[in-house]
Amino acid sequence: MVKTNEILKMENIIIGKETETKQEAIERVGRMLVSSGYTTPNYIEGMRKREAEVSTYIGNGIAIPHGVNEYKKEIISTGLVVVQYPDGVDFGKGNTAYIVIGIAGKGDEHLGILKKIALTVQYKKNVEHLRNAKTAQEIVSIIEEGAKE
Repeated sequence: MVKTNEILKMENIIIGKETETKQEAIERVGRMLVSSGYTTPNYIEGMRKREAEVSTYIGNGIAIPHGVNEYKKEIISTGLVVVQYPDGVDFGKGNTAYIVIGIAGKGDEHLGILKKIALTVQYKKNVEHLRNAKTAQEIVSIIEEGAKE
């Protein structure tokens, strides 16, 4: 099983980002995936298309933008990026994301960490901890520990 720190690197976590639009947030995590070597620039278009089809807001203040299936060929390697928005990003229909997680998954490598994230964010107190984290290490620790609740 791939470890969290192999897919989610400290340098791919932004803490305390000012509020921006949903489109800007998706572009931001998309550019982070590209600059980290996880995807080609074309993958960002796949992320826009996914959001146009169905919101990537999953509840409890979390959004996980990712590309539609036909853009999987633009994924170079599996990786995650995280942006924390303490004041949130409006994802429409009254949904505010405080944590936006960009994901590029090659094969099934990302499923383990996605499971950890899902288990963590099902508890609102963990989302509050993520929202108020002061360091990238704190974000990773919350994801690691929150999955054990």
